[in-house]
Amino acid sequence: MTTSNLPSGIRDNYQRGRVGDFLKEKTQKGSTLSIVSAYFTIYAYEALKNNLDQIEHLRFLFGEPRFIRSLDPEKTDKKAYDIEDGALKLKNRLEQRRVARECAAWLEQKTEIRSVKQPGFLHGKLYHITQASGVEDALMGSSNFTASGLGLNTGVRRNVELNLIVEDRRDLRELNTWFNELWENQELVEDVKARILEYLAQLYQDNNPEFIYFKTLFHIFEDFLTEQDKGGLADIQTQVVDTEIGNRCSSSKRTASRGRLTKSRITTAVFWRIALDSGKPTRRWQLSSILN
Repeated sequence: MTTSNLPSGIRDNYQRGRVGDFLKEKTQKGSTLSIVSAYFTIYAYEALKNNLDQIEHLRFLFGEPRFIRSLDPEKTDKKAYDIEDGALKLKNRLEQRRVARECAAWLEQKTEIRSVKQPGFLHGKLYHITQASGVEDALMGSSNFTASGLGLNTGVRRNVELNLIVEDRRDLRELNTWFNELWENQELVEDVKARILEYLAQLYQDNNPEFIYFKTLFHIFEDFLTEQDKGGLADIQTQVVDTEIGNRCSSSKRTASRGRLTKSRITTAVFWRIALDSGKPTRRWQLSSILN
């Protein structure tokens, strides 16, 4: 039985409405927002861009500091890549550079960003909106500030969330007071805006195409090379860090690849083995031109 047409205060991103649609409806020009979420993604911003660009101010509180600490603290991997079905694909889609730049500009202008200091300390998620007229709206529950959490992701199955719209005026005031008390508690929270902006700057910087090619090769063959290393085949003096691939990947410490390559002791012989196993003359020729 479907309940999609029944009036409900629940937003589950499934049969009872989407969190993103609630935020689109309530976030108007001149609104001020207070959000508690364990995660933040540039694609959640992109999905709500038309509304968020018009707000007066946002206070964003990360409820999980481990997310902040995972944002490449060594500042080495400027863009993240995944290999899926043998093809290179930007982990956060090909629009990453544009979206990251626009999001960073918006965050710089419109937001304050803080995080709780202690992991596992704050689990709840909150979206509190005060419109320019003074009218308050709020939603609380399980949804993080991600495209998936807001139910606005396309082309993939949505998770079922559990969020409840808060309508009682007393509860709305209490939620705002609760947020303010936590926000101002310097023993529990700290400012992380500079760290977020610094990380976003990495996402919209371009990498040299030749570097991307070498890094792609490494990730394509990474699993195979790891297995060979376990079997002792990679225990040869000549390592990839002494080849053109290693030199390109590690020049100026542009990525963390050098450490991983050194650890795996990947050799030119292993690359040739992969080329021969592939049975594709084109790939053998490409590897030959790189290694020689």
